[in-house]
Amino acid sequence: MKGYFALALHSHLPFVKHPEHDYFLEEHWLFEAILESYLPLLINLDRLQREGIKTRITVSLTPPLCEMLADYALRDKFAAHLDKLIELSVKECDRLENDAVYKGVAYFYRDRLDRLKRFFIDNLQSNIIGGYRRFMEAGMLEIITCGATHGFFPLLSVNEQAVRVQLRVAVQTHEKHFGVRPKGIWLPECAYYEGVDKLLAEVGVEFFYMESHGLIYGRPTPRFGLYAPVFTPNGVAAFGRDPESSRQVWSSINGYPGDTDYRDFYRDIGYDLDYEYIKPYISPDGTRVFTGLKYHRITGGGEYKEVYVPSAAAAKAKEHAENFHFNRVKQIEHLAAFMDRQPIVVSPYDAELFGHWWFEGPDFIYHLFKAIDKHKDLEPIVPSEYLAIYQTNQMIHPSPSSWGKDGYFDVWINPQNDWIYPHLHKMADTMTGLAARFAKESNPLIRRLLDQMNRELLLAQSSDWAFLITAGTAVEYAVKRTKTHIANFNKLLSMIDAPIDEEYLSDLESKNSIFQGVHFGVWN
Repeated sequence: MKGYFALALHSHLPFVKHPEHDYFLEEHWLFEAILESYLPLLINLDRLQREGIKTRITVSLTPPLCEMLADYALRDKFAAHLDKLIELSVKECDRLENDAVYKGVAYFYRDRLDRLKRFFIDNLQSNIIGGYRRFMEAGMLEIITCGATHGFFPLLSVNEQAVRVQLRVAVQTHEKHFGVRPKGIWLPECAYYEGVDKLLAEVGVEFFYMESHGLIYGRPTPRFGLYAPVFTPNGVAAFGRDPESSRQVWSSINGYPGDTDYRDFYRDIGYDLDYEYIKPYISPDGTRVFTGLKYHRITGGGEYKEVYVPSAAAAKAKEHAENFHFNRVKQIEHLAAFMDRQPIVVSPYDAELFGHWWFEGPDFIYHLFKAIDKHKDLEPIVPSEYLAIYQTNQMIHPSPSSWGKDGYFDVWINPQNDWIYPHLHKMADTMTGLAARFAKESNPLIRRLLDQMNRELLLAQSSDWAFLITAGTAVEYAVKRTKTHIANFNKLLSMIDAPIDEEYLSDLESKNSIFQGVHFGVWN
């Protein structure tokens, strides 16, 4: 065994729940992620477990995602969505029965959706969180947390208590869903600022991940570069992202996902087929959307696309996993010659890359652990295990950084979205004052109101809204969500010393129902 390999998957979506609508487009972000990323990963973990393959993966499941996966209303909507897709896939098999080119891929999707449904119901009892917890308790996963609503810590830190509350609520929510306190955290957007490690230590976090330059530009320069953890001044371990292994997977141009045999993401029957035929399976207002049934492979750079061949793509995923393993062995052999310990190569990715953006990604992960187990020249590991082996590490001051475009904070604060932060800072100051004023409040209605103000503030702090505005994706929705939570907070605030509109409060409690059981006292 030459060294250690640490795969990390960051699983996150913003909290989106609209019980007032039978169909809401942005709720489908969750449904797509479940079908294309979370369920396929859990199915492959089940395969690896049954085959006795040693598997170690760190998975961050953010509090908003956990709350959505555990929400019964969203579970029911997901089940209805899955049944609708199965209905469409059966209809497609009938339509293409005599089509020699597309018949095979239509049957592939029908069988795949049926298999996903059976696993979801029979193996998981319709409980995705329970599936992750099962593999955590089996020792295959180390599940870590994130900020309560993925708030961008450096920009919230104007009021230090705002970051502290994001962490406190995250830890409480993790304990609620997994029964244990998290040892690690995925800092939202991997955004580090000097002093956040003190707050991490306060809540018992032992390690976090950083973008490469955040460590390399630290003071002093880390002796082993990115291939051993370092301690921050407050004793929390930081693990740096390895750019070489990341590039092989992240890049759609030079990385594996761009291979011509893999499924093309953008060609979808929701856009390709006749409107009247596909109408029952797209948005009720007639807007065409992705159905997940995509019949073409990447083929090349132009618009011409050939039919997707699942068996060829599966073979390519196995080939790429073995190539990735080979490259990690050579990389670690080189690194070990310059280190007084066995190096660790840390490869963190968005979980949704595997399955959603790169359809064959979950199978790549399966074959990767099969290759590691077969050759036994690498050891899969999670950060807490590595820290137990190497308890003495260099202390440095990491550099402020993020994994956003250009590596710092520009994505989340720029002329398009900078209007958000004065509101967030004022709301945090207000909440701090109210928590002190009403610390001994016994009126249950006042306490409910303050608890909901806390939820509205946390939801407004989500980094996703500022990101979507910068990215130009779902801008209208992101702006509306931000302004709505700010307005909700201020309307509730106006009721503090006036009659409380209990009907309005109850409606918010139903719609923005995140963090039930978390109380406004976290601001004290």
